[in-house]
Amino acid sequence: MILDYGSGNLRSAERAVRRVGADVEVTADPKAALEADGLVVPGVGAFAACMAGLLSVGGDKIIGTRLAGGRPVLGICVGMQILFERGVEHGVESQGAGEWPGTVERLHAEIVPHMGWNTVRAPEDSQLFAGLDPDTRFYFVHSYAARKWELDSGLPGQQPKVTWSHHGEDFVAAAENGPLWATQFHPEKSGDAGAHLLENWLRSL
Repeated sequence: MILDYGSGNLRSAERAVRRVGADVEVTADPKAALEADGLVVPGVGAFAACMAGLLSVGGDKIIGTRLAGGRPVLGICVGMQILFERGVEHGVESQGAGEWPGTVERLHAEIVPHMGWNTVRAPEDSQLFAGLDPDTRFYFVHSYAARKWELDSGLPGQQPKVTWSHHGEDFVAAAENGPLWATQFHPEKSGDAGAHLLENWLRSL
């Protein structure tokens, strides 16, 4: 299921998930979003605008309720960013959904936005990147990112799996934390590599 909250490449995400064999719909209906086997939360544009859209359909509660029940959620691009506690754009701080501690900030790089293909550094035990070569490239379009990872489960064997990329500095490119997974890049724009990654997510459902 693709969550429609007024932001994101909804049809591109829908086509990409359908391409890898899933039965998928775009919906703003809370009941359908809650009951789906998996929920994709896309997002493009400004953090504050995406968060306002999410709140307008009760998306923060949908995500929180799903995660409390162990039901998978996949955030994409700004759909990943709004999972953090806060975002800062142009000096203005906005509250996020707060599923992860931390702040989304502007990248410290000579050229911003970070736009184009880039490699990532995934943990060896990543499920999301299983079967993908270390030099595989994914498509990024963003000026902001989580520049630090602050969540520590404190439990051996249950640490979040954090994937990093580099553009001017290191930033969080993806994360796997229980039923909550997310990517800063766009799987739906990343060709065969993105399709493989989406297949890995579907297999985890």
